[in-house]
Amino acid sequence: MSDHDREKAPRHLDGMTVTILNILALIGATVVFIMGMSAIETGRNSVAWIAASIAAGLYLFLVGPVLFGGLKVIKPNEALVFTLLGRYHGCLKEAGFYFINPLAQAVRPVGQQAQPSQGADKAAQSARTSTGSIGTKAPNRALSLKAMTLSNDKQKVNDALGNPIVIGIAVVWKVVNPTKAVLDVDDYPEFLSIQCDAALRNIVRLYPYDSSDEEEEKSLRGSSQEVAKRLRDEIHAKVDVAGIEIIEARITHLSYAPEIAAAMLQRQQASAVIAARQKIVEGAVGMVEMALAKLSENNIVDLDEERKAAMVSNLLVVLCSNRDTQPVVNSGSIY
Repeated sequence: MSDHDREKAPRHLDGMTVTILNILALIGATVVFIMGMSAIETGRNSVAWIAASIAAGLYLFLVGPVLFGGLKVIKPNEALVFTLLGRYHGCLKEAGFYFINPLAQAVRPVGQQAQPSQGADKAAQSARTSTGSIGTKAPNRALSLKAMTLSNDKQKVNDALGNPIVIGIAVVWKVVNPTKAVLDVDDYPEFLSIQCDAALRNIVRLYPYDSSDEEEEKSLRGSSQEVAKRLRDEIHAKVDVAGIEIIEARITHLSYAPEIAAAMLQRQQASAVIAARQKIVEGAVGMVEMALAKLSENNIVDLDEERKAAMVSNLLVVLCSNRDTQPVVNSGSIY
């Protein structure tokens, strides 16, 4: 296990206490320095006054200002990762006012280095939209620990049947290990975006776009909950190295690719028409059976097999037709 996995807090003191003590020390150093300069000007060039003046001047103009550089403010849901002389020094995640070694430097996350530029950078950023602190101006080196949403561009992939489909996802994520996020990967938002695309392709190729009720096969459209869970687990496994936790992953867009959309629509319409006709025929047969049973039970009319066949044919035509029937009245005998 590396030092990055064992995240630690650097040695620190209460920032307010150090600030008050440093201010008092600066005031005292100022008084001693002024008194020392006055003593030297009046001719009292004793070694004690010279040494006191030099020490007070060093603290006043060097040590005191440097100590102020070690004061750090951590806001809620923010973190600072520090390095000291090229080595990992620690990470502060709890909100508060701290004093640490002034020589320790906070590492600025690559994804927060600058505000997005105009022109060519707009095309690059259009491929990834992230709601949160990523992609905004970063006035300090703090790394956000808030939950954020990543919405990648829709992409064309092939499903389990080889059909090209267009799919888009939204991923809710947050940084849980700031040290790994800034030291183990180059640009953790970009790393997350690429891994989301790779995981999406791996999951989509395991499922067909749609499946019929008879097949009872899991599909992208019919098994969205299971697909979302597998997608979340796949992305989480890939981005764990960057200290990122995937809270949720959902499919936001799902459709056939434009080149086959019309054909697939006709196929779906044909399947719907066949299913509807099957229901109509089943209902018509039941109604014919009921009609014949009622006629025989009540002795309304006695029909031979030929007449029964003709009646069944006529009833099925009437019940299964998709147009209004035109009745023909026979005033004579049915025989």
